[in-house]
Amino acid sequence: MSREGSESRSIRTDWSFLDDALGATDAVGFVAAGGRRDDSLRYLTRFDGPDREYAFVRTAGATRESVLCAPAGFETKATRQFDGRVATERAGDPAGERAAAILDHSETGAASDGEPPLVLVPPTIPHDAAVYLERAGYELQSTTAVADARRIKTDSEIDAIRGVQAAAVAAVRHAEGILAAADAAADADAGDGGGRELRWQDAPLTTDRLTREVNAELARHGVSDVGNTVVSVGAHRSAGDGGTCEAVSIRTNEPIRIEVAPRGSHGYHGALTRTVVVDSDGGWDRRAYVAVESALDAGLSEIEAGADAGDVAREADAELAAFGFDPTTGIELPDGPLDVGYGVGLSRRESPPLRGGTALEAGMVIAVAPGVADPEQGCVRLSALVVVTGSGYERLGDDSHSFSPRA
Repeated sequence: MSREGSESRSIRTDWSFLDDALGATDAVGFVAAGGRRDDSLRYLTRFDGPDREYAFVRTAGATRESVLCAPAGFETKATRQFDGRVATERAGDPAGERAAAILDHSETGAASDGEPPLVLVPPTIPHDAAVYLERAGYELQSTTAVADARRIKTDSEIDAIRGVQAAAVAAVRHAEGILAAADAAADADAGDGGGRELRWQDAPLTTDRLTREVNAELARHGVSDVGNTVVSVGAHRSAGDGGTCEAVSIRTNEPIRIEVAPRGSHGYHGALTRTVVVDSDGGWDRRAYVAVESALDAGLSEIEAGADAGDVAREADAELAAFGFDPTTGIELPDGPLDVGYGVGLSRRESPPLRGGTALEAGMVIAVAPGVADPEQGCVRLSALVVVTGSGYERLGDDSHSFSPRA
């Protein structure tokens, strides 16, 4: 078996949660359809398919089974990665039609009381797939069963995330090493803010250059940056999102935020944010760093199974306020929103959100990432990626951080 197939097989999905949902509603089956970008479909199938649409079916009854309607040309790959039955017939037909055919041929495909058979679908099922199922005589009912199941990670999922997080730590430490080794230009080259331009290997050190170095280090550790790497310096200037932002010179005495969310071949992400300052004068950036560091500790102290997820964000925000900073939840930076925290898994950001009303459960993987932003100074942010446990949390990856970059 190839390495790709072996990795996919090592992380399995227990479909019993779908059987519970089917039994509770007397539905004849569950259908999901989508393509490569549908993380819930990836969760159900462990199949790294193409962008074009394909379908997953879980049938009910004594002969229940899971079926992947493999897209044309991907039958062999589907067989390597998927634990259930791979259907290859009618490969050129629309995914919804193929799913309906699977249901039609199952023992529960026909209604016994004259009513249309009920089929469960995720809220995000594509419109065309839903139409094909309805035309085939099925009544559709939305379910959050998949989203609910994805919140709790298995040991194999946690191990996958832990491995990606190790690569994230290595990449950020590599960036710190470059910053520590960089030379500051003479005072005559100082910018308006007083910071001096950094040079590394006889060339100016810019945000896009450091981003490339971070992404290369991620690749050396076997994971992809997937366009998620952000290097921001000073007042909200950044290079990231695939390198689409203008390159900016990195200078002393300005906060340098390095944020990565790499993805492994199995589809799981890591998440790490560090902020460092080269030759700080001890002003706003130092005060912000101390506040964010304290906010991170305060948020983490609230984490344990049964706790309200919103308490994590509230405690972090309260700590920032105690240091005289306005909480930055919801503030938009050029590279995205500055959230206090979020779930991490097959999606870069997924459930649970760190807001009130959501109870934390053992096995949830969440990133806690408080920060402060100022339009004149920039952004200071730190993060920790943790697994919720019954008595607290387990941290994934190196938990150390430093205000000054470490060699």
